[in-house]
Amino acid sequence: MKGLMNWIENKFVPKMNKINNNVWVITLKDSIMQTLPFIFLGSLFAFFAIFNNYFPKLPSFWVPFGWTMGKISLFVAFLIPFNLMEKKRLRKQRIIAGLSGLLLFLMVVTPKVILDGDPGFGHDSLGAGGMFIAIVCGIYVGFIMSAFGKFSFFKEDSVMPDFVKAWFDSMLPIGIIVCTGWIVVLLMKIDIYNIILSIFMPLAGLMETFWGFIFLMFLHCFLYSMGISSWVLTPVTTPVYLTAITANMAIIAGEMTGALNLVTYETIYTTYMWVGGIGCTLPLVIMMMISKSKSIGALGKACIVPSVFNINEPVVFGIIAMNPIMMVPMWLQGIVLPAIVWIFTKTINFAPIPTVLFNMWYTPFPISTWIVTKSIRGIILVSIIVLIATFIWYPFFKIYEKQQIKKEVNI
Repeated sequence: MKGLMNWIENKFVPKMNKINNNVWVITLKDSIMQTLPFIFLGSLFAFFAIFNNYFPKLPSFWVPFGWTMGKISLFVAFLIPFNLMEKKRLRKQRIIAGLSGLLLFLMVVTPKVILDGDPGFGHDSLGAGGMFIAIVCGIYVGFIMSAFGKFSFFKEDSVMPDFVKAWFDSMLPIGIIVCTGWIVVLLMKIDIYNIILSIFMPLAGLMETFWGFIFLMFLHCFLYSMGISSWVLTPVTTPVYLTAITANMAIIAGEMTGALNLVTYETIYTTYMWVGGIGCTLPLVIMMMISKSKSIGALGKACIVPSVFNINEPVVFGIIAMNPIMMVPMWLQGIVLPAIVWIFTKTINFAPIPTVLFNMWYTPFPISTWIVTKSIRGIILVSIIVLIATFIWYPFFKIYEKQQIKKEVNI
């Protein structure tokens, strides 16, 4: 165990932190995180849309939903190149880069919009359905704008005003970006939209399998137990989650056919699994509060309020991260809990699969469970999850507690 911990601490974690701190990874994470207010607001509108079923004379809440959550890909296409220019200290080009990202994204999705006969701003490609396309377009635009970030047609001693220089200097990278979309998409008729989707959709298919679900949840817990925020996975997981829950909503509305997707943000963060935060840590915090160890008890009392609202950084970095005894149950949570959720929802259909967009992860359980499912069985399942998580945490916690008590006695 000591050799494994040395390898993790000295080899694995530094490499992961290097990836986590890469300017491109940070840009992708920040760009998606900056859309969260719109996603949260879209969740509210989706929730209020339930009332339209009972009060048909009310204005449709799906309209503001479409103008928030339904435009996420547009926002991402702008934010990725915009944020990259910020990170690379090319602030003069940030607005131009963002607008160029929008241009290229719209050029890429236009053939799909025309083919579907759905012109305007209601097409799914502008929302969750176009997230991967927006990311690829944003990355390409960011690359081109970065390559020409210090390029100028003018010498440094030119008497031309700076803002005029910026106009002309921006024309070359903008021209390359626009001509790329024009030639590849509109003249050569290459279906970039479906090509990009065909690359990323196998990932979604893998995540929607039993073993894929377990691997993804284990990976979250594994990285978090190393002190590496699971937000590093956001650029990969968020588009899949949003596409999956959007498809579920369309299936329930009769607009699509097929099996419901279980692996959604709602299943993981607001309905069944991560009570208290990633790793289902609320039971652990309650144990800490009543611990005989003074230090653990004090930490538990400090962590309880954030944990109720599913904020568990204090407990993770206070007692779990890089602690061999507490890391193991964290990993077990990432294996056992998703298996139970899968069995009770997909295999035996005991509890409902979420079909309501609800990204408000800070809503306490089981309130969020009831909002999403309106099901007593859903409440029962989340209770089972908490009970099993408690059994997993308990023996490891008692070992750690015993060690801490010995230390306090010897001081």
